[in-house]
Amino acid sequence: MEFWLISVPLDKISCQSVEKLKRVAAKNGQSASSRMHIPELKVGTLDVLLGLSDDLSRLDSFTEGVMRQTSQCLAEVMDEFSGKLLESLLAGGEHRTLQKDPKSPLKSYFQTVQVDLATYVTRFQWDRAKYPTAQPLKTLADIISKQVSQVDTELKSRRASYSHLKASIQSYERKSEGSLQNRLLTNIVKKEDLVLNSEYLTTLIVLVPRTEYVLWQKTYESMSKFVVPRSSRKLAEDAEAGVFTVTLFKSVIAEFKANAKKHKFTVREYNLEEAEKQKQKIGRLALDKKELCRTFVCWLKVNFSETFVAWIHVKVLRTFVESVLRYGLPVSFQAILLQPGKKNVKHLKQQLNSLFKHLDPAAISTKPEMGLDIPDGGAGQQEYYSYICYPIKINLVDPS
Repeated sequence: MEFWLISVPLDKISCQSVEKLKRVAAKNGQSASSRMHIPELKVGTLDVLLGLSDDLSRLDSFTEGVMRQTSQCLAEVMDEFSGKLLESLLAGGEHRTLQKDPKSPLKSYFQTVQVDLATYVTRFQWDRAKYPTAQPLKTLADIISKQVSQVDTELKSRRASYSHLKASIQSYERKSEGSLQNRLLTNIVKKEDLVLNSEYLTTLIVLVPRTEYVLWQKTYESMSKFVVPRSSRKLAEDAEAGVFTVTLFKSVIAEFKANAKKHKFTVREYNLEEAEKQKQKIGRLALDKKELCRTFVCWLKVNFSETFVAWIHVKVLRTFVESVLRYGLPVSFQAILLQPGKKNVKHLKQQLNSLFKHLDPAAISTKPEMGLDIPDGGAGQQEYYSYICYPIKINLVDPS
């Protein structure tokens, strides 16, 4: 979804061209158009406006970058969850949409957000509480820059904390998967598989190659005189080996291990108390992740919206500053919001260039359908037109 915020002076020819553009665009279905309300702002000096033009270009790019990083992070975090938890993370007015598309609630959420953002743009009203119009333009730009920088800093911090916690959980998960040779035994060996609280007996955990199961059954009782007969049980197996228990006297552990090694049987060290601590730690990490996820998603949703609002205000500031620089004083211009159809972008550019060529014929002297390339044009203004134009692209992350 894309909008074009254009500005033209209020001279007679430009006003007639605007009306013609609206009629033709509406008739051909090329685009939707509406007036963009820009408040009266303090103009300042020419030097301030020239410097501010470059500053706003950089601020535009920076704010859009933070907004898209926030959107990307929101999609990544929510994509890890599903079912009722995801619905709770998407709490609020989105539930109505989720019910329409139960197979893809996250995609539905972002589609809903995109509609809300488009509505905000088309019904834009300057937020005088956040950005008082009585303040100089440089001060307004500084307010937005500080706000977005704070979001950027906190996003990096929160993302790092979430990633660290996620990495810790993944580390435990990796240790609980893979080959039985190295896998944690926490989820394999249960309390009832062991002899506990005995003064003389203990249970060992032995890794036996699958090709040696018969040999194990024939030999384990003879690896020491004090092995409990028929005490071995298989707990788990993979493609290469199986995990077996064996009960014996504590006094012969060393002898049993030595004999087992001769037959290429591996005795795995296992401590029930340590295993219980690991389980508890993994459980705490999972709960911490769920809680951190809730607070992180809430923060992302709020600050994504706030950053988007700031970005649109930057676009409006850029339009005002460039209009004054190009069209002069007293301030006299109109801002129009166009929403071009996907198939009509090129044709609409041609129409705009034709309708407003009187503003700067040199801008379209070579290729009427294009603008003049400006190497350092900044974010959102990489081409020069006879009119002022800033694109607003609402292309959020597609979680599908």
